[in-house]
Amino acid sequence: MIDPAPHLPFLAMALEEDLGSGDRTTRALVPETRKTTADLLGRADGVLCGLPFLEALVRILDPDATVEHHVEDGARLADGMRVATIHGRARAVLGSERTALNVIRHLSGIATLSARFVEAVRGLPVKILDTRKTTPGWRELEKYAVRCGGAENHRLRLDDAAMIKENHLITAFGRTGPAAIAEAVRRVRAAIPPEVPLCVEVEDHDELSAVVEERVDVVMLDGFDLDGLRRAVAVVRALPKRRPLLEATGGITLDTVRAIAETGVDRISVGALTHSAPALDLSVRHRLAVEAPPA
Repeated sequence: MIDPAPHLPFLAMALEEDLGSGDRTTRALVPETRKTTADLLGRADGVLCGLPFLEALVRILDPDATVEHHVEDGARLADGMRVATIHGRARAVLGSERTALNVIRHLSGIATLSARFVEAVRGLPVKILDTRKTTPGWRELEKYAVRCGGAENHRLRLDDAAMIKENHLITAFGRTGPAAIAEAVRRVRAAIPPEVPLCVEVEDHDELSAVVEERVDVVMLDGFDLDGLRRAVAVVRALPKRRPLLEATGGITLDTVRAIAETGVDRISVGALTHSAPALDLSVRHRLAVEAPPA
C-alpha cells in the first residue's frame, strides 16, 4: 500500500484548487461542530486504487477524522460495495470528498484497465508494462495504480534506464537505419554504468539484426505485425549466447494483446494503461448526522 505522506503537498494543492476561499454552500448550511459518518461506495466492477489518500485528504481539514478501510488497494470492487467509512466533522468531509473521489476514481480506472490487460494474457509467459505516457505530476501515483492492477512498470524516469529511439538517432546522426542504431548502442553502452539497463527500439528486422548481438537488455519491437514478431522471437531464441528480452510496443489494445502475447515476446508495453484509462465510478454517501440537527 502506498504511503500518502510524501504526496501531501500534491494533495493539499488539489484540495486548495477545489476549495478556493471555502465551501460556501456547506458553511451556510452545516454548523461547524456537526459530525457525520459517510461511506465510500463502489458503483462499478473494477480494481480499487488510491484509498490511503481518502483519509489524508479529509484530515487536512479535520485532523481528528478517521477512515475505516473495508477493503484495501488492489481489491476487486462491485456495484454497491462499501469500500470505506469516514467519521469526522461534516464540513471537512463535504469539503474534501470531491477531491478524494477525483483521485481515487482516476487511479482505480488505471488499475482496472491494467487488470484487464493482465487478464487478457493470463496463462502466457509475458509481462504487461506501462510507459512514461503519464499525467504530469501524477507519474508515481499512476504507476502505483498500474501495479495495483497486476501489471508492471517500465522506467519511472529517464535516469532509470537508457532507451534509444528514432528521435535520438535523428538528432545525433541525422539519419536512422541499422548502422546508426548499432553505433548508438555502442556509444550509449560505453557511457552508462554496466548495471543500468539498455533498451533500444527497432522498427524492422534489419535494425533488429544490427543490435541483437550487442550488449542490449531489451529490444522494443515497435509496430511489428504478428508475423514480424514471430520472426523476431525465432531470431533471438536462436542466439547461442545471452539474449535480450523482446518487447512488443505500439498501439496495442485489449483486442490485440492476446495474439501478440502468443507470438512469444517477453513483454508488452501499453501506453493506454495510463493515458487512456476511464475513471472508475465511486461515490460518497452520508449517513444521518451523529449529532441530531436542531428542531
